[in-house]
Amino acid sequence: MKTKEVNSKNAPAPAGSYAQAFEVQGHSRTLFISGQIPVTANGDVPETFEEQARTAWNNVIAQLRAADMQIENLVKVTIFLSDRKYALPNRAARAKALGDHKTALTVIIAGIFDAEWLLEIEAIAAA
Repeated sequence: MKTKEVNSKNAPAPAGSYAQAFEVQGHSRTLFISGQIPVTANGDVPETFEEQARTAWNNVIAQLRAADMQIENLVKVTIFLSDRKYALPNRAARAKALGDHKTALTVIIAGIFDAEWLLEIEAIAAA
């Protein structure tokens, strides 16, 4: 599989660690990861945004591993935040989870299914 970040000079540059578009060639599998919530396998919901973000990212990674994939296979991430005040902590959590890997990205401020959850992350991966 070959991947390539795409950032047109005729559109705004990305304002963070993501690509405006992400091209995937020669892949044979696509994984659509449903919204991963900040709940641990035993049902606990952490209190702080940072802990919830870490938990949600761990859940994304768990789904990738279950499909024999890894972070580098992510091509598109959508993050739903319960409040705009989490924008910068979300950016830090995403950078920590993804490292140098960049994906296409959308962040949406929205009502989340459970009021206790501060974010939800869905993703698409290819291998």
